[in-house]
Amino acid sequence: MYQLQGCVNILFLASVGELLRTWKKMPRVEDMPSIALHSVMASPNAEYVRWKVHGDFVSQLNYYESMKAVISSSNHEPTALVIGFTVGATDIKEKLNEIRNVGKNVKMGNSSASLALPQRQVECNRTVFRVHKGVKAFSFCRRKNLLVTGGLDRIIRVWNPYLPGKPTGMLRGHRAPVMYIHVAFEENKVLSMSADNTVKVWDLETHGCCCTVSSKASGIKGELTACLYLPGPRALCVATGTLAFLHLKVGSVPEPHLVRSHQEPVVCCRYNPAFRHVVSCCEGSVVKVWDFETGRQVSEFIGTHGNAGITCLTFDSSGRRLVTGGRDGCLKIWSYNNGHCLHTLQHDENQSEVCDCTYMEVNRNRCVIAVGWDRRINVYFDVPRDFHHFRKPQPHWQDDLNHGHKEDILCVAQCPPFLLATSSYDGEIIVWNVISGHMYCKLNTPSPTDGQDRREGPDRSVSQLVFLKTRLTKLDSASASLISNGPRGSVCFWKLFSGSGLVANFTPSREKAQVSGMVVTSGDTLAYLADQHGFIHVYDIQEYGLQGTELQAPNTVTSWRAHVSMVTSLELIQGGSIVLSSSLDCTVRLWSQDGAYIGTFGQNRPWDVFTPDSWGHPRVPFEILTDPQSMPTHRILETDVPAGCLGGQQEQDHGTEEKDPCEAEKTPNPPSPEGLTVEAEAKADKSQWAAFCHGRLLSARRKPRWKMPELRWPSIYQALRCHELAFVSALGEKPDLSVPGSDLFPVGFCSQETEAALPERKKLSPWSGFLPEC
Repeated sequence: MYQLQGCVNILFLASVGELLRTWKKMPRVEDMPSIALHSVMASPNAEYVRWKVHGDFVSQLNYYESMKAVISSSNHEPTALVIGFTVGATDIKEKLNEIRNVGKNVKMGNSSASLALPQRQVECNRTVFRVHKGVKAFSFCRRKNLLVTGGLDRIIRVWNPYLPGKPTGMLRGHRAPVMYIHVAFEENKVLSMSADNTVKVWDLETHGCCCTVSSKASGIKGELTACLYLPGPRALCVATGTLAFLHLKVGSVPEPHLVRSHQEPVVCCRYNPAFRHVVSCCEGSVVKVWDFETGRQVSEFIGTHGNAGITCLTFDSSGRRLVTGGRDGCLKIWSYNNGHCLHTLQHDENQSEVCDCTYMEVNRNRCVIAVGWDRRINVYFDVPRDFHHFRKPQPHWQDDLNHGHKEDILCVAQCPPFLLATSSYDGEIIVWNVISGHMYCKLNTPSPTDGQDRREGPDRSVSQLVFLKTRLTKLDSASASLISNGPRGSVCFWKLFSGSGLVANFTPSREKAQVSGMVVTSGDTLAYLADQHGFIHVYDIQEYGLQGTELQAPNTVTSWRAHVSMVTSLELIQGGSIVLSSSLDCTVRLWSQDGAYIGTFGQNRPWDVFTPDSWGHPRVPFEILTDPQSMPTHRILETDVPAGCLGGQQEQDHGTEEKDPCEAEKTPNPPSPEGLTVEAEAKADKSQWAAFCHGRLLSARRKPRWKMPELRWPSIYQALRCHELAFVSALGEKPDLSVPGSDLFPVGFCSQETEAALPERKKLSPWSGFLPEC
């Protein structure tokens, strides 16, 4: 019952059937039985309560049996929305007062003065929400445990009904006062309608607008009188000058071609096993937390290092805190679940950029070790009882000051309990004893000489280090126990004991792309190497470098392209069965250990990491499919392992013997009648046909119509090799029927000149089984 004075009137009825039969006998007004409140109050089966709730008229009123409460709203800011409980006092003192006053007070329904003197509800029995410009409409959802309000300021606010101090979300987009709101929990959506007859549908998880229906599109005209959502037909009933039904059709959201995890390049990402979260950060100093099992975004916080970008991140040993380093020279420790900065680590000198950091425990002492452009190893002790916000590093090691790096330090890696390795821009690698602070050994990366312009100076920077921890248990072992990247796309294996030195040096990419990410499995059996072109190469290193110097590269297990730009982070999850990667192309992705595509964090369709049917495989990301470097004819993909998740031993398993297509190209062909023109056209047709056979041809003159492939494709992409024909006939040349074998019918269309080349061609072409016999 609404009151212009901001009052809420409540009738408690007993013996409803008998009471209604009595009221039906009352005098009729406009053919409707009517009864005055004075008569109702006189009835023994009715109790009347009147509360003074708001400072302005009540705009909406609802009773919720699940809460035993009445929720009302008004345009009065201090009492914009009030939840009033009808079960009586909940405070102990108020309960005692009610017990003492039993029998002393007369029921409110028996006093006519209650109509003129409304009672103010006890403060402990109500919850008041203060909203700017008041509340016009609201909706409460018990299943979601949330409250949604809208009003004259055109902002929709999402509240926790037990926390009236601050809304948990704000939905902006309406251009007129919000007049109606409904939470459709079945669809996980919020429907709202404004005074200009515009309907909006919002997503409850992302708080984004899914759909906007203008009055011109819906044809709804006139002043809004009433609005009601019908969950059965999933329709919004709107009453203006006419009655309209707007049906909500919720379908699958089409996946965009370009899915981005961040708006700016991603610099690093890490997996937190304690909470099963993936944390990623970008150049814009934004940190996002993702659910590993579904790919949904959990939270994010921005401006972590002000205007400076983030360069590295790591977790403490418990996984409850996040450590980030930035270009402002500071490290910050966060409670990443709520985005609260706990500590700031910085030194008094010039604020040089932090390039890498790691969290280490040494003799029960926990510390954060950071390296960067200051060319020093900064150690910050993590003391739990130290509540100071700013912390300073420990004094530098004497060996670090006297014999440390002479150039910027780019990477740091640890091997418990006491080994630490750092690498610098000049290719120098130093292995340290963390307990004593002394240098254990120093390694120098070999300088590139092939094809390098010596006037500019070779780039010898080392930015990736990985310890082979299972081999470090034997301190006298002569096997390789450290892996690093090197100049011109090389990878180096180093031994640290029995005389430190280089054991092996090879290049994963034929284009000599710089290796930008490295990780090994827990048993040091496989090494995953990522490069600046977005490729991930997997090598078997279980027996590699155990017996001394290696002259050949390790055996290739598989290779695939994960991104269209440089891979910035690489990590193995679930014992090596899942690969996590991030790139400068603004994406963070999950892959299986053999390269099957699981999904990109931030995509519309969630996945279940334990259900392969929900993965994106056999599809690949659209930008990888259409990138020119992904074409099979590109030089980068001329490797022993075909692109797209093919293992190195797979062709042998099929038992097929097939000649190298390069040998077929070396076979001399008869001269073409049209000379160089026909030869150039034949080469162009060949390259396009080869690309088409791989399913990756997109003409530049024709806009492709991309269709979502079926999920029942083969689990592995197979590449068909195509070869040139031994002879190309002149265009428009009429056959000479007098020559034997020149019949126009298919069984005899081969000429004498091509009969000799046909057997060899049948061996080389994968289509030989479909060629007609001559």
